[in-house]
Amino acid sequence: CSKMGKRSRQRQKNQTAGRDSRDNAGWGAGYADIVKENKLFEHYYKEQGLVPDGEFEQFMEALREPLPATIRITGYKSHAKEILHCLKEKYFKDIQELEIDGQKIEAPQALSWYPDEQAWHTNMSRKIIRKSPLLEKFHQFLVSETESGNISRQEAVSMIPPLLLKIEPHHKILDMCAAPGSKTAQLIEMLHSDMDVPFPEGFVIANDVDNKRCYLLVHQAKRLNSPCIMVVNHDASCIPTLQIDSDGKKDILFYDRILCDVPCSGDGTMRKNIDVWKKWTTSNSLHLHGLQLRIAVRGVEQLAVGGRMVYSTCSLNPIEDEAVIAALLEKSEGALELADCSADLPGLKWMPGVTSWKLMTKEGQWFSDWSEVPSSRHTQIRPTMFPPKDPEKLASMHLERCMRILPHHQNTGGFFVAVLEKKSLMPWNKRYPKYRLSNLSIWNLHKECMLKVIIYGNISSLLCLFFLFSRPPPLKKMRLFGYKEDPFVFLTEDDPVFTTIQSFYDLSPGFPKLNVLTRTHEGKKRHLYMVSKELRNVLLNNSERMKVINTGVKVWSRNSDGEEFGCAFRLAQEGIYTLQPYIRSRIIRVSVEDIKVLLTQENPFLSKLEDDAHAQAKKLGMGSIVLKYIPNPNNPAEPQCPIQLCGWRGKTSIRAFVPRNERFHYLRMLGVEVFRDKQGLGQKRRDGDKEGKEEVADEVEKEEEGAAENEEDLDLENANENGSSEPKTDSGNQGTSS
Repeated sequence: CSKMGKRSRQRQKNQTAGRDSRDNAGWGAGYADIVKENKLFEHYYKEQGLVPDGEFEQFMEALREPLPATIRITGYKSHAKEILHCLKEKYFKDIQELEIDGQKIEAPQALSWYPDEQAWHTNMSRKIIRKSPLLEKFHQFLVSETESGNISRQEAVSMIPPLLLKIEPHHKILDMCAAPGSKTAQLIEMLHSDMDVPFPEGFVIANDVDNKRCYLLVHQAKRLNSPCIMVVNHDASCIPTLQIDSDGKKDILFYDRILCDVPCSGDGTMRKNIDVWKKWTTSNSLHLHGLQLRIAVRGVEQLAVGGRMVYSTCSLNPIEDEAVIAALLEKSEGALELADCSADLPGLKWMPGVTSWKLMTKEGQWFSDWSEVPSSRHTQIRPTMFPPKDPEKLASMHLERCMRILPHHQNTGGFFVAVLEKKSLMPWNKRYPKYRLSNLSIWNLHKECMLKVIIYGNISSLLCLFFLFSRPPPLKKMRLFGYKEDPFVFLTEDDPVFTTIQSFYDLSPGFPKLNVLTRTHEGKKRHLYMVSKELRNVLLNNSERMKVINTGVKVWSRNSDGEEFGCAFRLAQEGIYTLQPYIRSRIIRVSVEDIKVLLTQENPFLSKLEDDAHAQAKKLGMGSIVLKYIPNPNNPAEPQCPIQLCGWRGKTSIRAFVPRNERFHYLRMLGVEVFRDKQGLGQKRRDGDKEGKEEVADEVEKEEEGAAENEEDLDLENANENGSSEPKTDSGNQGTSS
């Protein structure tokens, strides 16, 4: 007991110390204590001439100002439009007229260059938000919608690379350095541009070298409930080449689109990462240049001919930006070309890439050319860090097509982005295609080289053979680090689990049984997941070649009481939009009023539903159901996007199994304003502790076992035109949550 007491006291002491250090390091009022000056930084960027004449002071002043908060409406098209409508009609209109302490509040502004008004920025501080109940409701709306994955807080410039990739639903996409995952979420959204297609042909493989950050990536991606995302854990500079089955033959997986957002010194993030001011030095970029180039080279190797790769950094330094692109173009010998994206994002202000730059050591010594670098510094400074000498070659690269975003032009962070298009195979792939493209083909290359040496006396083949045999043999099995992952086991078409599922839900003949997987070889299957056909292909052919952290979307969960009703598996809300197109029974079509009842009342009687839904429910036996709302285009006051909820038809009652924040989301879409009182905020914090775990035993399952939990008090104000009002519901009896 005394040891536990000591540990507890020590933990408390550490937490207090940590809180104090955060305050001193720039949290809240502590920001004022940090001196936002770095003479070396100013001197370096003045000399580089990246900022237009007469604007350098504005540039520095902008860097010293806090970065405005930026939000992006996530989710798929029709749902995103409803959220935007809710934001504009319920919050932004009122905020425009609001004054606090005699000062007019600046309303959020749409980013002019982001399509369809799906991204907004605001300068409202927490202090201002606390002073107004109206702003507090707006804040709660943002927090709740963020938790349910419908709004993402993302820096404005970070939204640019996915837009420039020009994603289409059939594209195979690789995100090389994906964590924390805001850009990955954009890629998934673009893949699902048509909500009526549950399995787009394309997919996203999101990679990160840091095992722990991969789980943050999983959390971000899971909010979008896509069967077309796979999270893997590899060093991006040597990410393995994957194989797929193509017409019965093994083929190499080439990606149509690659996002190469590399690790960088981050001097474009000074407005939010205050530590950069004191830690910035020129040696940071020198240390990172080699890694950035290796990652970019590995990216273009895996890019399909005709494909597009976006290289980006949140650094303004040419050593990390144009120098990497120039070296990549030089290595490509014409296989790569910089795309002209000047017209792709109208409204975005950016500076063209530079064609000349210098290099400076942390001691302040400048070098303009590799020939000036003393041999003692050759390990630190590399030839690829300098611009090409040949003016003709430099002009042919079109480095001016690169885009550098400066903070003072549109009140953003600093950023660099370049779009590369692949016109042909990389030169080394042309010379040794089998060796470069597939480790499994090395023995074939051995045989080819030996034949050429014996028959033709081919010298280059002899050198190639010597190089191949001098390499150590590849490991039989990949070494895996970090947490041990459960296996991915695909079900067969005749798996007995499908017998009751098929009959209970009346699955259509087109249901892709082979796409269903579980995470265990032994014992009862607890959860069933689904992936797209293309990701299944990748998983089956590369199980020993890559470390998969997570993939698939949960579609069914085992329900211990379900067997007596005809099926041991209930539907999971996460995968309902993926699964529902294949379900032909157990569907109740509901109205707006029905959904309000189901989301605000705990176990309402069947008679609480409107006549049509009530009649449908009475025809169904007990067990898991789909509650489906189909929009009426003739009634624009109602949501104009489809809504599908998982539910349970009881003996005399019915309920919706919907996670708490998702429930709030749907209520808002139906015109019901939801906000929490102080007691509710405390409850939210307690619930939040459970949500961070990887294997969350969701509260829906607890409810099925009869352990219903109390929910926070809600004030529900019906915003419909008829003027009727919903009653305030009692604590502990406000609908299901997970």
